[in-house]
Amino acid sequence: MNVKSKEAYRKMMGRKYLFLLSILVAIFLTFILDIMTGPASLSAKEVISTIFFPAYSERSVQVIVWTFRLPVALMAVVTGITLGLAGANMQTILDNPLASPYTLGISAAAGFGAALAIVFGVGVLPFADTLFVPVNAFVFSLISCMAIYGIARFKRATSETIVLTGIAVLFLFDSLLALLEYTANPEQVQAIVFWLFGSLTKTTWTTLGITVGIVLLVIPLLAIDVWKLTALRLGDDKAKSLGVNVERMRLKGLILVSVLTSTAVAFVGTIGFIGLVAPHIARMLVGEDHRYFLPFSALSGAFILSTASVLSKVVVPGIIFPIGILTSLIGIPFFVWLLLSKKRGYW
Repeated sequence: MNVKSKEAYRKMMGRKYLFLLSILVAIFLTFILDIMTGPASLSAKEVISTIFFPAYSERSVQVIVWTFRLPVALMAVVTGITLGLAGANMQTILDNPLASPYTLGISAAAGFGAALAIVFGVGVLPFADTLFVPVNAFVFSLISCMAIYGIARFKRATSETIVLTGIAVLFLFDSLLALLEYTANPEQVQAIVFWLFGSLTKTTWTTLGITVGIVLLVIPLLAIDVWKLTALRLGDDKAKSLGVNVERMRLKGLILVSVLTSTAVAFVGTIGFIGLVAPHIARMLVGEDHRYFLPFSALSGAFILSTASVLSKVVVPGIIFPIGILTSLIGIPFFVWLLLSKKRGYW
């Protein structure tokens, strides 16, 4: 490597580390701001001291921070990471810049599972009676994954096969959900619609712990394939020539995306556009090298959802809007801009 190449490489890595530091600082600031905002406003000093030195804080502030706001703020970050990773992996394995976790109908299946629990009061796992809705959402999401996996494996796992199968699953569960809503009473319909909006307010330390545990299990499985995923971006033929089993990579990626998305939607409902927007932000910042692309997609998702969580509480003082509404309002302009700026070559 000559001197110019070394200098260019150092500059490139310097930019990546600068982007990393910037996004970490941005996430920290929005995280603290998320805890500060709400019906009872808190100062940054109160928030930080209560988190790190709770014994020296007022009892009322401890309850507000540790019982209500801290788990919600953490769930915003963790769910953003989850959807960002899922979206990045999805766009890579399908070679489609407009792909997201919802392309496969996973969120539609989760919505149907949740509606089933709301309308009939029964769950797939009878022993989880206190978690009927999230457990049903998770199980039906995995059912949709297994259906897509089975069909894709039978018909060979090309990206076109997976996308078309996902669209079929999407319409199937959307139709079943509409049927449930038609037969439900007004109170049940209201509960279904609220769940479908997506909300972080129902987060508990238990649901946060489950989500974090699953994400920590999936991340190493993605990390060991970063070079294979990068090779996949070169095209199927090139990836095969480099020794990548393309079909196996797609099926493995499909399963991991489904697990990540199922976990996210099970506890917070359907949240759109994070899985679409976050990977494109990461791609513009650090390119296609998945050693950096995947972490930056996760961090971009965390920042977007944490920002949306703050906005959901400050748009109209005293009212907390469902987070899914805010992410869609943020994501739609970016989506349009993405379509209009395709010539810039980010994909």
